Formats: sequence, C-alpha cells, structure tokens
Amino acid sequence: MSNTQGPAPVVSEWAPLKARNVSFDWDATPLHWLPGDPATTHTINVLHLLLPAGERWFVHVYQQVLPYIRDERLREDVIGFIGQEAMHSQAHDDVLPHLKKLGLDPTPYTAQVDWLFEKLLGDRTLPPGRAREWWLMERVATIAAIEHYTAFLGDWVLNAEELDRRGADPTMLDLLRWHGAEEVEHRSVAFEVFMHVDGGYRRRARTWATAFTALAFLWQRGMRFFMANDPTILDGKATFRDFLRGGRQGVLPTTGAVIRSVPRYLSRTYHPSQEGSTAQAVAYLASSPAATAAETTTSGGS
Repeated sequence: MSNTQGPAPVVSEWAPLKARNVSFDWDATPLHWLPGDPATTHTINVLHLLLPAGERWFVHVYQQVLPYIRDERLREDVIGFIGQEAMHSQAHDDVLPHLKKLGLDPTPYTAQVDWLFEKLLGDRTLPPGRAREWWLMERVATIAAIEHYTAFLGDWVLNAEELDRRGADPTMLDLLRWHGAEEVEHRSVAFEVFMHVDGGYRRRARTWATAFTALAFLWQRGMRFFMANDPTILDGKATFRDFLRGGRQGVLPTTGAVIRSVPRYLSRTYHPSQEGSTAQAVAYLASSPAATAAETTTSGGS
C-alpha cells in the first residue's frame, strides 16, 4: 500500500464525529410527503431503498480497512464515520415498513440492492496477499466516490428552502437534513482514508466512473419502481422531464449542479473539505428535532 500525499484539507472544516441515536415517528407522514408531487417524493424516496444496504456495506468495508490506518486522528474519524453510517442505515430502513403500510411494498427492489452490496460488492474468496488487498482498495476507492455524492446531496438538502415552502412533511425533512448534515460533517473521511491507504489517481478516476454509473442506474430504476407501484397513481411513470422540472423548481438538485460536481472530484487538487460548510451542518444538528431529542436522551441517561 502507498500513502500518496494528497491535497491539503481546509483545517477549519474538520469536526469531531459522533453517532446520534436518532429515532423518527412515521405515523403521520403521508405517502406523498411533498404535497402534490409524487414524482419528486419518489425521486428522493430512492434513498430509503439504496442507503440501508449501502451504508451497511460501508461499515463492513471500513471495519476491514481499520487495521491499515496508522494516523490516530484519521482512525478516530473512521470510528465516528462507522457509527454515523450505521445509524443512517437504520433510520432509512425504518421508513420501509411505513411505505409498505401505505401500500407501497419496497421489498422486490431492496432485495436487488441487497444482492448488489452483499454479493457483487461483498467479500470474495481470494488468497491472502495482493489479490485480497486489491479488492479492498477497490471498495475503499468506490466508497470515496460515493461519499462525494452523499455530501453533495447533503449540502443540497440543507439549502433546499423550496421543500419548506412546498410544505414537505417535517419528519421526513428532518430525516433528510439530519442525514445530510452528518454527510457534510464527515465528508472528508472516505477520501482521506483512500488517500492514506492507496491514493492512486487512476483507481480514483476508474472507481468514480463505476460508482457514478451505478448510482445513476440504480436511482432511475428506483424511481421507476416507486412510480409504477404507487397505489394512488394510475399507470405511473418516472421521466427525466420530471427530474429536470424538480431541479428548476428547487425541490431536486439541478442537472447542471450534478454535472459540475464531476470535474471537481476528478481534479488533482480536490479535497472534500473545499465543499459544503461544517458550520452549517453542525448548526442544523444543534436544532434538528431528532438529533436534539437523541442528545437529551443520551445526556439524561448518563
């Protein structure tokens, strides 16, 4: 393994990481939690399909890479990252029974996602040494690429004021912004782990291409699944036109913003701390109903 020297982080953007043991009550959340806009609702709902398995996979891979980390602060960051990602997985997983209760059973799609992360991207029977190490580095690099986009989405949702103006369900909005804030808070960890244990630019570019293609494919499939199986919509279809409309209206990221994120990640001077605001993320976490309730419960129990 090489420890390639990467771009310097913005020191002021670092914050110590901790998992917040949040919980959400979904009883009052409607199927279309963004009123009158099932297409946008289901575009964002794809997170609940992808993240439980995906973030369990993050945790599994990082537990394997921990022994390779020699920097003590980075090691502590990884432990905090693992705790936060495990909580994210659980929180999104808890939405799925509510969707099923409302008549939209996500099981057929989540079974495919579970297969992807557990089988296709899971551990392989490889001999100890270079082959096994290569597969670990491939997955570490892939996580760094995915985390670029989870941080991008986190920064977007923290600033998506149009969701408030449209009357988005407050519980769902808190889930999305609590999660988004923690993604911004820990946005540098995956990239720094990759740079610490490998850092090769060709691997970084190659795994970005794989991750971006896979995310785009899975997201559009998830949108189509939700729209086709929504019991309140007759002959529902997901269209790229709806995605473009959502971007123009401010309830989804714009296509232009997604495209502009690509050369930033592929730049040799890129560091995640250059994007988003830790101060904004921490400020939201200090006011989030779920996060503050978790903090009160933890303080009361200590």
